Amino acid sequence: MKIAIIGGGYVGLVSGACFAEFGVSVAVVEADETKRRMLLEGKIPIYEPGLDRLVAENAAAGRLTFPATLEDGIAEAEAIFIAVGTPTRRGDGHADLTYVFAAVEQVLMALDHPAVIVTKSTVPVGTGRKIAAMAQKLRPDLGIEVAANPEFLREGSAITDFMRPDRVVVGAESEYAREVLRRLYRPLYLIEAPIVFTGLETAELTKYAANGFLAMKITFINEMADLCEKLGADVQDVARGIGLDGRIGRKFLHAGPGFGGSCFPKDTLALMRIAEEAGAPSRLIQSVVSVNDARKESMAARVVAACGGSVEGLRIAVLGLAFKPETDDMREAPSLPLIQGLVSRGAIVTAFDPEAMQGAKALLPGSVSFANDAAEALSGADALVLVTEWNEFRALAPAKLKQLMRGNVVVDLRNVFDPKALREAGFAYQGIGRAKQDYAAPTTVSSQG
Repeated sequence: MKIAIIGGGYVGLVSGACFAEFGVSVAVVEADETKRRMLLEGKIPIYEPGLDRLVAENAAAGRLTFPATLEDGIAEAEAIFIAVGTPTRRGDGHADLTYVFAAVEQVLMALDHPAVIVTKSTVPVGTGRKIAAMAQKLRPDLGIEVAANPEFLREGSAITDFMRPDRVVVGAESEYAREVLRRLYRPLYLIEAPIVFTGLETAELTKYAANGFLAMKITFINEMADLCEKLGADVQDVARGIGLDGRIGRKFLHAGPGFGGSCFPKDTLALMRIAEEAGAPSRLIQSVVSVNDARKESMAARVVAACGGSVEGLRIAVLGLAFKPETDDMREAPSLPLIQGLVSRGAIVTAFDPEAMQGAKALLPGSVSFANDAAEALSGADALVLVTEWNEFRALAPAKLKQLMRGNVVVDLRNVFDPKALREAGFAYQGIGRAKQDYAAPTTVSSQG
């Protein structure tokens, strides 16, 4: 079986490599010639654990190719997946489908055989119908079917999510389209992964509903964290107490500085617009968007308060820049408004992230310094702010922090550190959603003094 994937970005490349691992012949069509040549040379333009090995092995086996032309890529393909970007459209918050429709039109004009066009990109409800209308208008001579197959991949664990999914959702309304995708996903049938066949609109909405609900869980526990701080409770115990209820579940109940990344911010905003236009506004999703935006903007003020009310001239080490660990994705990362807020208040910021610094440099003020490792970032710092919970940061012992830092302020936005151990070591520790306790007063030294 041969398939083509239009777009060699995160979704397209991961999906292509995983389908190839199933034994399928996969052509990934990447329009950016620089990226295509990188892939041909075995260089992966994104960071995802294990993806470099998977791409290399399947490329070497001849199952995964990166053709120079669209025509070569879609030749003899039974299914053609559209996996191009759908960024937020400026001005109204809708998903921008410019790249999707351009890719579909190019595919339709180049096709010379019946095939199934499958949207893998996250697209608003009704997009599949529009693609079907395009196919009927531009290529009535071909038996072209349309399907929706949304992805549910988490950055940092995308390969596992693809190979052992909670479910696969397929929106298709012809037996031919269902049969093509059933054969494609046959390896998952063998491990009894649930495969849900439904209509186009249902599949498209399912993706938005899933991300909206998960974003709502994160926002809910963040609001509970604020309440915990006021009432003297511990949000981690609250999360455990409710998460053990099977109706709620433990995942996505980790309090922090707000969600970011390529999906949740974009998809919650798009879902909000979809609901408004349909005449069924989602007040819950509207609140999620508003509360999350405000939370990210408020993190700088939290650091200022921990430092005694001013960060003017203070050296602040920021550990973690990506929106989550095991990725280099800086899209909508909470670190961005945090650092911008600190710099605007006169702080001297040194940042470190194991993977995301290259992407972060173009997004942060020019005054921000970038360290080679955590120890360099912490050297002489008046305050430490942990933003992204990379595993290597968990190993930073109080003694090591004391040795490296000049001040004693620790703001832990992911509740990674042991509050008791840090307070006993003399640190002014502040986590998220934890009761305020008596601890050492902040000691900071102005770099201008």
